[in-house]
Amino acid sequence: MSAVTDAASSSAPAPRLKVLVFSDDSSVRQQVILALGRRPHPDLPEVEYVEVATEPVVIQNMDAGHIALAILDGEAVPAGGMGIAKQLKDEIYHCPPILVLTGRPQDAWLATWSRADAAVPHPLDPIQLAESVVGLLRSRVPAQQ
Repeated sequence: MSAVTDAASSSAPAPRLKVLVFSDDSSVRQQVILALGRRPHPDLPEVEYVEVATEPVVIQNMDAGHIALAILDGEAVPAGGMGIAKQLKDEIYHCPPILVLTGRPQDAWLATWSRADAAVPHPLDPIQLAESVVGLLRSRVPAQQ
């Protein structure tokens, strides 16, 4: 009976990782999603994107606890991703990793202030974005045996 159970459990699809992508600009959200694709790395499960355009919806999704990674646009208005990142890190116990998209490379110090786990500057480099995202998501996936 255990062989049947093992076969059934190994054929079950891996759960998807939910990645929140916040920007008031839909083209920025699309750039992020297109750069990363459905599976940013073969070692990771597929990614399901949660697109968000407003701060209250970011907070609501993060409070729900089903987000593996949040990617926040630091240039969003009226609430920028760095301020939201700081609030999330201050208020959510075991907050998931946060990547902030900065306006320029020189703004990395602001991302550090916001307590973001990583920062990628505009214009987005798909390779740099994917490397940062993969590094952050690996901490959210149990080790394969």
